[in-house]
This record gives sequence, structure tokens and C-alpha cells, in this order.
Amino acid sequence: MRLLIAEDDEMLADGLGEVFSSAGFAVDQVATGPRALAAARDGQYDLAVVDLGLPGLDGMEVIRRLRALGRQMPVLILTARDELGDRVRGLNEGADDYLVKPFEIPELVARVNALIRRGHARGQTRSRLGLLEMDLTTQEATVDGRPLDLPARERAVLQLLMSAAPRVVPKARLVNSLSDWDREVSPNAVEIYVSRLRSRLAGSRADIRTVRGIGYRLEEIEGDVPPS
Repeated sequence: MRLLIAEDDEMLADGLGEVFSSAGFAVDQVATGPRALAAARDGQYDLAVVDLGLPGLDGMEVIRRLRALGRQMPVLILTARDELGDRVRGLNEGADDYLVKPFEIPELVARVNALIRRGHARGQTRSRLGLLEMDLTTQEATVDGRPLDLPARERAVLQLLMSAAPRVVPKARLVNSLSDWDREVSPNAVEIYVSRLRSRLAGSRADIRTVRGIGYRLEEIEGDVPPS
């Protein structure tokens, strides 16, 4: 699962990053409103933790613009603003929860997990194509009932393709989703992940088709995957 933390207090952001990384999340950290909006708009996140006092663009406005764009990922506001009016406005602008600083780490983690469970419960959590099946929440995949052991990035690629199938997933979206803010993934690296994943899916009756100039599509086929 992937989490976005939008917080301009570097010490707090780093602490939150360590907490959630230890809890099994892939974490991206941003420190300004414009970067938070760009990351949440273009990336694939299970949840965003947003401070209201972000420089460049207020956190409230970040949330409002995200909802206007149709992005429905859960958002938890984490802020020192404790006035009733701020809490009401934050929830009305589209936040799913509101937690005031100072806070207890166990409560924050519990709220994040609850929001993610609720978000996944509203959508499809399992996807099947041919003999390939994947739990989109845990990223656990099987082929004909047998576990498919995948490295983390190949697992993330498969999750994106399974979630979108049979639609095309643009290569740029894969690049953005696999990149951390401090370490970019190149288009060539994505091609390598897709190639390796395509080999691992042999015999699953699911194949990754390249849509030239656009991206990739996961398709069900009859029989075994033909040699590439």
C-alpha cells in the first residue's frame, strides 16, 4: 500500500515516514501544497495525510481541487487547527477524517488503516483474468490457485494492470506510480519490469500487451501465452 504525506515540518514528516514504513507502507513525502496536489493527482495512493498549513497552496485548497478532479482516495487532515469551523470546513471540502496535533501515533495509524479498509470495501478487492487472480488490497497473486511470488515493483505493476484491465495503463502512469519522490523510476526500468512479469505469467492465460506509444494492457487469452 502506498501513502502520501503532505507535511512541511521536516522532523514530523520524517517521523511519520518511519512509522508508516515500519507498518508496511510505501511512503512519499512532500512539503508544499503544489507538490501535494501534483503527487495526489498523478500518483496511485491508498491514502493521503495532509497538513492544512502547507506553503504555496493551503491544504484545504489541495483537498478541494483533488475532489473537483474526481480523485476519491481517502484523505486524513493532520493539523494544529482545532477550531470547530476548521474541522467542519475540512470535512465539507472532502476530507474523510480530521486529527488535531498533538496526536498519539497508535491512533493515527489506526485511523489510517480504518480509512483504507473502508475505501477498499467500497470497491472491488479481487480481480481475476484467465487463471490469474489477485487481491488488489494485499497484492497477493495466484495462478491456478498457486501463489505467484513477485518482487515488490513487479507486484505493483501487476496490481495497476489488473485494476485497469482491459483498459490500457499509460507508461507514464506506471512510471509515476513506481517512483518515490527521492528516487525516480525510468521508462526503461518499467519496460524491464513488464518483460519480467510477462515471463512470470506464462501459462496463466493472461498476457501483457504493449500498446505502442501509449502503454500496456492486461488481456485474457486462450491457451498458453505465445513466445514474445
